Amino acid sequence: MRIDSYQFGEIVIDGVEYDSDCLITGSRIQTNWRRKEGHLLTIEDLQDVIAAQPAVLVVGCGASGFMRVEAKTRQLLQQHNIQLEALDTYKAVEQFNELSSQGANVAAALHLTC
Repeated sequence: MRIDSYQFGEIVIDGVEYDSDCLITGSRIQTNWRRKEGHLLTIEDLQDVIAAQPAVLVVGCGASGFMRVEAKTRQLLQQHNIQLEALDTYKAVEQFNELSSQGANVAAALHLTC
C-alpha cells in the first residue's frame, strides 16, 4: 500500500482520495476513523491496530501535530511489541511509505487536519 499524497484535510491512498481521518492496517483502510477524544489518541481508538499486530504504528498527529498520544496508549503498544512513531501527518506519510516500501509490517493512524 502506498500513500500517493497528503494535504490538509485530504489524502490519496493507492489512487483513491479520502477526506476523513484514516486507519490503515494491512491492506485495509478504515475511513471516517474517529477517536474517543478528538485530539487524544487512546487505547480504545487502536483496537484494530492491536488486533492486526503490526511491527510499527505510524501516527499522523495532524498537519500541525496537535493530536497527542495518551501515555497509557504508548504503554499498551509497547506491551504488544508495536513500535510507535508519532509525527505530524506530512512526516508520518513519508515514514509510512518508506517502511512500507521496505516490506515492513506497518500500520498507520492518520489525522488529516489540525
